[in-house]
Amino acid sequence: MRTWITKSGYRVIQVLSIRSNVFLLSNGEKNLLIDTSTCYMWNLLVRRLTKMNVNNLDYLILTHSHMDHVANSNRIKEKYKARVIIHKTEALFLTTGQNIVPDGTNFFSHALMKMAKYLAPKTAFTPCRYDYAVDVKYDLNDLGFNAYILHTPGHSPGSMSVIIDNEVALVGDCMFGVFKGSVFPPFATDAVQMIESWGKLLATNCSVFIPSHGTANSRTLVQKDFNKRIAS
Repeated sequence: MRTWITKSGYRVIQVLSIRSNVFLLSNGEKNLLIDTSTCYMWNLLVRRLTKMNVNNLDYLILTHSHMDHVANSNRIKEKYKARVIIHKTEALFLTTGQNIVPDGTNFFSHALMKMAKYLAPKTAFTPCRYDYAVDVKYDLNDLGFNAYILHTPGHSPGSMSVIIDNEVALVGDCMFGVFKGSVFPPFATDAVQMIESWGKLLATNCSVFIPSHGTANSRTLVQKDFNKRIAS
């Protein structure tokens, strides 16, 4: 499991990849899980957490309410007694189990998402009660972390990123780490707003931007793609 250690000694551990990345943020005393992946990844997620001797989770932070990020939320809440944090604009989707579908950002993904919207009712997930519905920024200092949650909309209206030590950013689907030379996702509700969120993330001075799909992006790559797209 890939691990990043920040200047304060926090450990950011990639617990799952495959369908959608799941991360554990730990300061040695408190454990925060970021996203949950899909239902069929549940058993592997539990095995990985058990292997790390994680028997309780203090908080579950959901970067947004798409099914591949929140499908195991209710199970996490029940098994690990985690308190759930989501952005206020997507809290209703979490409590109803409704899977929202973004638009495509290119010809092929646009066609794919048109079909996906017809299938959206079949991709509903078990509803989950949230504990905190946050807005623009949510500070994690009271939990023992020099970190905060930042609203970074565009991929979805309530997309959020977790900024740790102003060094590592867990960016959800605001960026992808799949395509060579670009961090631009194939799916977004508002692509212009999403690019603006890149600017907010660059303003944090983070050097590593870790998405929910693919591998970590360097600051150089994010800045280059941002400059290119705001100039066009």
